Amino acid sequence: MDVALFDFELPADRIALRPVSPRDSARMLVVRPEACTQPLTDAVVSDLPGLLQAGDVLVLNNTRVIPSRLYGIRQKGEGGARVEIMLHKRQSASRWLAFARPAKKLGLADIVRFGSSDAGEAPLTAEVITKGEGGEVELAFDVSSPALDEAIARLGELPLPPYIAGKRQLDARDKADYQTVFAREDGAVAAPTAGLHLTDELLAELAAKSIDHVFVTLHVGAGTFLPVKADNTADHRMHAEWGCIPGAVADRLNAARARGGRIIAVGTTSLRLLESAADALGLIQPFSGDTAIFITPGHRFSGVDALMTNFHLPRSTLFMLVSAFSGLATMQAAYAHAIARSYRFYSYGDASLLFPAR
Repeated sequence: MDVALFDFELPADRIALRPVSPRDSARMLVVRPEACTQPLTDAVVSDLPGLLQAGDVLVLNNTRVIPSRLYGIRQKGEGGARVEIMLHKRQSASRWLAFARPAKKLGLADIVRFGSSDAGEAPLTAEVITKGEGGEVELAFDVSSPALDEAIARLGELPLPPYIAGKRQLDARDKADYQTVFAREDGAVAAPTAGLHLTDELLAELAAKSIDHVFVTLHVGAGTFLPVKADNTADHRMHAEWGCIPGAVADRLNAARARGGRIIAVGTTSLRLLESAADALGLIQPFSGDTAIFITPGHRFSGVDALMTNFHLPRSTLFMLVSAFSGLATMQAAYAHAIARSYRFYSYGDASLLFPAR
């Protein structure tokens, strides 16, 4: 498909630089493509218990964002060059795929040092063992987990998305704001942002109405920030991310559906993992491994009945995904409505609750 079909004009002042407080007071646009009279309804996230039904199950991504932006010095000869490294996918106990900036300053076998011995702590070093397209490199660090995880936590910086980091500095508030309240599994380099809207109190209110929730894990990669540079969707390459759906979770989801309940993916990360694990009959299978699923219009959804998600970038793989789920014309109308009504966009922005087009 032509990528230009997924373009739209977004005023700069619609990009949220801070989340609202409390989290569940964010606005939420309810999109029902099959509704004849009112396909778009303005609501707030705290309305969720009244918008879902007893027996429905929310699927939450419990990944935790790590401080994956590192600043280092390439060690070469008498001098060195400063480089920024954005980790995006762990390959082994000592190796990570990353994006380097500027990538042209790094060559194969180069050594990058992070941290300073002057601070009284041993610096972390890594060797460039492969170079790919778009500034991607593979780094082999001089230590392995858990020592490597401790070093990254000590030396790294929380990776705010570029459309926020380009407008203001990271601060202490972000360390809490950019994690979900249920984040448990370290490994993401971007937050599963739809989940940022949920609070313990809202989850308890949902449970009181027999609306359950389960946890899956998808370690969101930095590829989520990358624009689609190709002119045709067929030419775009997705970066793989690691995910896991335990067998017990798959059983609970399948049982809920068998009783007439719906599976509600909270975030495109949860949806992509569920669609990677669903079989032809719509049954969720246990899953552990990489997924690089790329969902565009024409995809037949089998693992998800509704989607809660934020508002996404023009020409992004995520706007393509929501257009596949609810219909391109419906989502173009929904985004025009959201822009006209001053909804807040992107990671710290407002939410939408999408139902599928048939």
